[in-house]
Amino acid sequence: GSAKEGLKAPLAVKNGITPSRVWLPKGNWATMGAFLIERFEHVAVADLQLRLARGDIVNGDGVAVVFDSPYQADQWLWYYRHVENEVPVPFEMPILYADDHLIAVDKPHFLATTPGGRYLQQTALTRVRRHFDDAEITPLHRLDRETAGVLLFCRQPALRGAYQSLFQSQAVDKRYEAIANTQPDLHFPLHYRSRIVAPKGQFLMLEQDGEPNSETHIQALKQWHDPVYGDLTHYVLAPTTGRKHQLRVHMHALGMPILHDSYYPAGQPPLAEDDFSQPLQLLARFIGFTDPVTQQYREFYSQQQLALAPRDCSAQQSAT
Repeated sequence: GSAKEGLKAPLAVKNGITPSRVWLPKGNWATMGAFLIERFEHVAVADLQLRLARGDIVNGDGVAVVFDSPYQADQWLWYYRHVENEVPVPFEMPILYADDHLIAVDKPHFLATTPGGRYLQQTALTRVRRHFDDAEITPLHRLDRETAGVLLFCRQPALRGAYQSLFQSQAVDKRYEAIANTQPDLHFPLHYRSRIVAPKGQFLMLEQDGEPNSETHIQALKQWHDPVYGDLTHYVLAPTTGRKHQLRVHMHALGMPILHDSYYPAGQPPLAEDDFSQPLQLLARFIGFTDPVTQQYREFYSQQQLALAPRDCSAQQSAT
């Protein structure tokens, strides 16, 4: 880290996981233990005591604090996040491309892009940092955990801004494939635009009246009849904006929710755990852009196929 970032973590990156930190505010806790129990109320007290006894929680100088250490405000404590019983995602994540500043991977379904909540080890970022043994790697955009396909990372913090601005300014060509029910009343190709908002405190996105802030171009590739799911169509989706859950919201609004989508339509009972045999039928097939570092046009294709897609029709005919 540079002096500009100011704060240097006293703990190294471990197994691809960067250390987390907690600020100690002014207050009348007698001991570090008392504060941590209150601050991390969702963690069992016995677990906290064990982690403190092992020296897992340190101050800014890297010195371990113990349960009975006197409370001292106005400083950071550092530690590694720990997720109990994290479910392994049983799919590979092939590296599609890597050079000195850019990495493209083929993210499987069910793998989160970055750590958060119940996901720590089972994330694309942790896997790619481990694979390259490089803690500087950062994601340039994200894919929903349920979506598979091309995901890009930057290897040099100094270049990250240049790449991220491509995504922010919508200077990236993106193509997705999806499988959903056939809509005989719609004429393809079509452009769908709407206003998508994130209601405060809610995970799901909503469409509202007002100035559209999201747009997707939709083509129908092929239709067929499936014995289980009825009439299905293989769609190609090209979003020109990047709202959270945009493709899922748009497809649902058009009366063709993406197959195995557990969020849209809303009101479905939440899944207790992932059903690895029924991934969301949505794949980030292609990303293309003019590289801000080399000025060359680069394109990356996912090698995956949606499980229900007829084998003879892919939006990208792979060269054999």
